[in-house]
Amino acid sequence: MLQAEQSLGFRDYSDPIAIIDIGSNSVRLLVYEGCWRSAPPLYNEKVLCGLGRTLSTTHSMSEESIDRAHQALARFRAIADQLGAKKISAVATAAAREATNGAEFIKNAETILGVPITILTGKREAALAAKGVMAGLYNADGIAGDLGGGSLELINIRDGKLLGGATTPLGGLRLIDNSGNKIGKAAQLIDREIENLDWLEQGAGRPFYAIGGTWRAFAKLHMAQYNYPLRVMHGYSIPTDNTLSFAKLIKNLSPASLEGIERVAKARRDTVPFGALVLERLITRMKPSEIIISAYGLREGLLYEQLSDRERKKDILIALCEDLANLRSRSPRHARELCKWTDPLFKKPNFKETLRERRLRHAACLVSDIGWRSHTEYRAEHCLNMIAQGTMAGVDHSERVTIALSIYFRHIGIVKRNKVPEIARLVTDRQLKHAQMIGAAIRTAHMISASMPNVIVNTPIFYDQDRLVLQLPPPYNILQGERLARRLKSMASLVGCNAEIRSATGSHIQNDSDESDNVWLKTRGVFESFLR
Repeated sequence: MLQAEQSLGFRDYSDPIAIIDIGSNSVRLLVYEGCWRSAPPLYNEKVLCGLGRTLSTTHSMSEESIDRAHQALARFRAIADQLGAKKISAVATAAAREATNGAEFIKNAETILGVPITILTGKREAALAAKGVMAGLYNADGIAGDLGGGSLELINIRDGKLLGGATTPLGGLRLIDNSGNKIGKAAQLIDREIENLDWLEQGAGRPFYAIGGTWRAFAKLHMAQYNYPLRVMHGYSIPTDNTLSFAKLIKNLSPASLEGIERVAKARRDTVPFGALVLERLITRMKPSEIIISAYGLREGLLYEQLSDRERKKDILIALCEDLANLRSRSPRHARELCKWTDPLFKKPNFKETLRERRLRHAACLVSDIGWRSHTEYRAEHCLNMIAQGTMAGVDHSERVTIALSIYFRHIGIVKRNKVPEIARLVTDRQLKHAQMIGAAIRTAHMISASMPNVIVNTPIFYDQDRLVLQLPPPYNILQGERLARRLKSMASLVGCNAEIRSATGSHIQNDSDESDNVWLKTRGVFESFLR
């Protein structure tokens, strides 16, 4: 049973949770709304301190980088308190665990934060990064690599389990330090470190999940190069051959040549060529099927570990869409009813859904009414952008666009391929057809129900030979009209059927109304402001 079939309603909200990650390049604060599967970040801030910049040559962190980190931590503690975080989890990675002055730095940092700081081993760091990938991507199965300033962690994700794993001194800042900022020497260092990792060969033909700010900056450059229509990093996929050729281009760029590119932060420009080099050498060794950028990593892995077993088993895509339904739909119950009401439409042999497609449809049903407050002239485009560019996990980019197009078609109707938004170039013909069918079905259902619950449960659709039938038993037969007939006809045409509205008598009328269902009447200011 998909999560969409579970009861919708407001959860028992817990206090915000703060996670502080003291990395070799950046120090970051993330404050989550609470401890549940789809908890959004209330606040996200990073300071690029460069704690690991001189680690290889001096074996210590510079006083300047330590001062910047301590100042950031003092601010982060104040922000966490302002947001009401009752629990603060703080961790430190390669620079803190390897520097000769690491213990003193951590002791002072703990005094500033007022909480203990866990210094992660390389193996633990790799496991947390992999759990972040598992939390944010659907059925992740491949090699995960987390590239930081001081180290590169690699681990194998197979059938929901973590296998192998290694930490290497191949972080961007450390490579610059060890190689004297020479790409050629850095390539030799990389090859020497990964040469004996025989288990990396298990990544052949499987995805490589790239984690870390340097690789996200690399992906931003790739998006700009190909005029990609999305700006979302999470789930961005690049074919292996394309990644390899692009990495060979980027590794030879100087920081000065990146100055005019706004998408790459100034503090990342010196590490991006070395990050591209690491990616090139890994691809050459592993031969993965594709490179997938994961915005979920160590910090998300920490939160994932704190979830209950029940929360951890939830599908994050469905959980996120349920939250949107609760916050923005006129009736979350109606959204859940749509999931079941549309099921029969996709049982015809000429378009029988896969399980993965079914979850996309259920996600689309859940968010089908989140744009009802928008002006009618802009509703379709607003929903398209809100979903395609929004905070969503558990989908790749073509899948998120499929969901977005479904809601676009729900508002604007079915249009030909040459009339669809430019973003539709990211989906296949089958995905476009799937989105059209979902949109047409939701469009028809809302014409029957006026977006209210306990109506479509009594007005099913089904196939009767070459006809797609909408059954309207009394008292719902009064809902017949020209517009409803046109919408049903449009839906039927997509599956090659004639449309029929059929009345029936003596049908059992379901009524599962709940006064708490119309949660759109409730005010949730902090959540609404976050989602805008």
